[in-house]
Amino acid sequence: MTPLHILLVEDEPQTAQMVRFYLEREGFAVSTAGGGPAGEIAFRTEPPHLVILDLMLPGFDGLELCRRIRQTSTLPILMLTARAEDTDKAIGLGIGADDYVTKPFSPTELIARVKALLRRAYQFNEPPRPTLLGGPRLQLDPARRQVMLDGNPLELTPTEFDLLQVLMTNPGWAFTRSHLLETVRGYDDAAGEDSITAHLSNLRRKLGPDSAHLIRTVRGAGYAYEEDD
Repeated sequence: MTPLHILLVEDEPQTAQMVRFYLEREGFAVSTAGGGPAGEIAFRTEPPHLVILDLMLPGFDGLELCRRIRQTSTLPILMLTARAEDTDKAIGLGIGADDYVTKPFSPTELIARVKALLRRAYQFNEPPRPTLLGGPRLQLDPARRQVMLDGNPLELTPTEFDLLQVLMTNPGWAFTRSHLLETVRGYDDAAGEDSITAHLSNLRRKLGPDSAHLIRTVRGAGYAYEEDD
């Protein structure tokens, strides 16, 4: 089954990275653009099933991009913005946006809104989540919450499993401690980041002598999962 395609137009890299992670974890295909003109080009080049659109964008803003999309398409549009005024919501909805989420927002809420819009627009069934993550040595089953190392089950705590799943869902991508904390726990603080370091240390110990080749420390960037096929 071909995954549904979502276009994310967002100029804040951290927000774009977080939203993309959660969407891809749900099985969606995601493309991104960092401004109004780039978003319009991406929309024309490969029309998506849904657009997530930040209100404040360089080039021209999300309201203008929404207007341009609505000239030719009725696909669902979800707007993101730091503004909370009712007038902004009214303008966005008035020019054709289907829904509106104000920053900061819960990723769970965002995913729920996306799925609701897609159900209404396409009567779709939720895309299946990946059944297995990893490579020849290390495999993670998200549905069963099981991890296998060299064919043997690996006993992990819930936090260790969640951290490993975040890393393995995005192979090669470096995550900072703060991003891992926010993704797994839903908040970010200095004490929490220290706990992430401890959990990763325990996880590496359980992965054994070659753990450094599975979970790499990327200097100045964080931690990344990488395994040769």
